[in-house]
Amino acid sequence: MRNSILNTKALLLCGVIVFGFTAKAGNEDRVGQAGAAHLLINPWARSSAMGDVGISSTKGLEATFTNIAGLSSTEKTQIKFNYTNWMGSMTGLSLNSAGIAQRVGKVSVIAVSIQALSYGDIMITTVQNPEGNIGTFSPRANVFNVGYSHTFSNSISGGINFKVISESISNMRSTGVAIDAGIRYVSGEKEQLKFGIALKNVGPTMKYKGDGLNTQVKYLTSSFIGSLEQRTATFEMPSLLSIGGSYDFIFNEMNQLTLALAFTANSFSYDQFRIGLDYGFSHSKVAFNLRAGYVYEKGIFKAVNRANALIGPTCGLSVDALVGEKKHALGIEYAARFAGPFGVIHTVGATISLK
Repeated sequence: MRNSILNTKALLLCGVIVFGFTAKAGNEDRVGQAGAAHLLINPWARSSAMGDVGISSTKGLEATFTNIAGLSSTEKTQIKFNYTNWMGSMTGLSLNSAGIAQRVGKVSVIAVSIQALSYGDIMITTVQNPEGNIGTFSPRANVFNVGYSHTFSNSISGGINFKVISESISNMRSTGVAIDAGIRYVSGEKEQLKFGIALKNVGPTMKYKGDGLNTQVKYLTSSFIGSLEQRTATFEMPSLLSIGGSYDFIFNEMNQLTLALAFTANSFSYDQFRIGLDYGFSHSKVAFNLRAGYVYEKGIFKAVNRANALIGPTCGLSVDALVGEKKHALGIEYAARFAGPFGVIHTVGATISLK
């Protein structure tokens, strides 16, 4: 009876919070004004297959993107490698991600991960050489993460993630720092009911610097040549606040279905509503998961009104197997996101969990 009352209170509290943010969050006049938009790209396959809805349900290293509090679910050691052909195969953009999570003691987990977004080789052009043929340069955007999660009780865990952001072209660079923070609440006899809140990409403004802002000028009254440096405007990072809940329908020891819902209040884009499903089947030493999700925002159904390249639906799957005498888990994962005229965004990767 007591647990039932506590669950009802938690559900009502989250409902009030969701309603409040739905009514007040978001500023449509600021859409597209933030920089470092690559911070909004989920580099991990399993959570992106559910439409990034796992604010409360995502576990392990993938939680460093959705909600750092979920990192506390790491059993011992987890290693991940993922690759994404961002915006489809025609753009030439590639996102490589790698990370490791390690339990420290009984209640703490630390994680280190990196995401590297490559834009491919772009031809150099100048005023004197508008056709190029003088070489290429390769823009890059990198994010380095250090996360920490702590289990406060059987029901509550929280965490914080520090990130260093770097963007560069051939002669200009911008560097910044940001933090993510999150908390997760778990309830139920089998921990099937979960709630989570995550605040992401909070930090000071960023600014580009470098030789690309310098222009040589010749003085009319002398033979000296000077250097004129231009100043760039600062830009903010795409901060956001997400809240979500999930419930695990445990049919038996081999079959389970997770339903997750989430709301994301974006500071520089339309607010988003998310729904996701994760069906899991396990037998002996093999586990199979099939995932799907949908992300809704204003204008998503019509191309003329759409402000996002992603059109909503997501899907994916994963297979995990226990190998070796110590029964370490080795898994492969895949996710698909649909980007309208850009085609399908594929994410593939592998996960190694050591016990």
